[in-house]
Amino acid sequence: MPNASAMQEPQLNGSNGLAKVSNGNVFIPASAQHTSINGYQINGSSEQTKMKCTCQSGSASSSDSYNNKGHEKCTFHHDLELDHKPSTREDLLPLMSKSYRMLLSSLGEDPERQGLLKTPERAAKAMLFFTKGYDQSLEEALNGAVFDEDHDEMVLVKDIEMFSMCEHHLVPFYGKVSIGYLPCKKILGLSKLARIVEIFSRRLQVQERLTKQIAVAVTQAVQPAGVAVIIEGVHMCMVMRGVQKINSKTVTSTMLGVFRDDPKTREEFLTLCNNK
Repeated sequence: MPNASAMQEPQLNGSNGLAKVSNGNVFIPASAQHTSINGYQINGSSEQTKMKCTCQSGSASSSDSYNNKGHEKCTFHHDLELDHKPSTREDLLPLMSKSYRMLLSSLGEDPERQGLLKTPERAAKAMLFFTKGYDQSLEEALNGAVFDEDHDEMVLVKDIEMFSMCEHHLVPFYGKVSIGYLPCKKILGLSKLARIVEIFSRRLQVQERLTKQIAVAVTQAVQPAGVAVIIEGVHMCMVMRGVQKINSKTVTSTMLGVFRDDPKTREEFLTLCNNK
């Protein structure tokens, strides 16, 4: 395996500039000093300030440090090099609340008036809830609910309620999701299909990508012969702004495996979805 110095160094977006990761170290440019990134206080006056992993031992080589081997429990690596998340999402509330307060002022409102005093904090908490899918993983949602079962006929769960946020306008879209799959000796706990929808819908999204992500997640969970997903959504960016077409609905689908290749299987799925 090539050593770390021969590999391209990843770039991390800090709060005030770009940070570099190299051999288990994070280098912070001068513009980002005297601040904090993901809970780490950064102070220094040199051109670059180095933040060093404290869990390195003599047995860890530079290449191991670079690919995180031996650092599985290292908070430094997992916060800054892997997922760049703070210890809890609540840590984001003060900055988000401040941003909402600035937004209110930009709209010409008085953030100090009675009705708006707690609005910035409430709005920040609401946005964290709307986007809680960023903190959820497929493994956590499944929680081991994959079962060996000699069943090879279609499984369909339809009309799963879905709420999401349009990434283009930051306004909601909502609707219903129908998921079908053809098992190959493994089945998934039925409620886990709804949880998969929650993981990917509770993010900033577009409906087309959301549909594909759900299908791919089911495929990863049980390796079926095929997966089909249909979403019917109402987008507030089309209803309350823009063209303002209140009765419009958007339908997207993803067909994988036999649902794409076999017209009869696809037709069976579509027929079951349309049955009331």
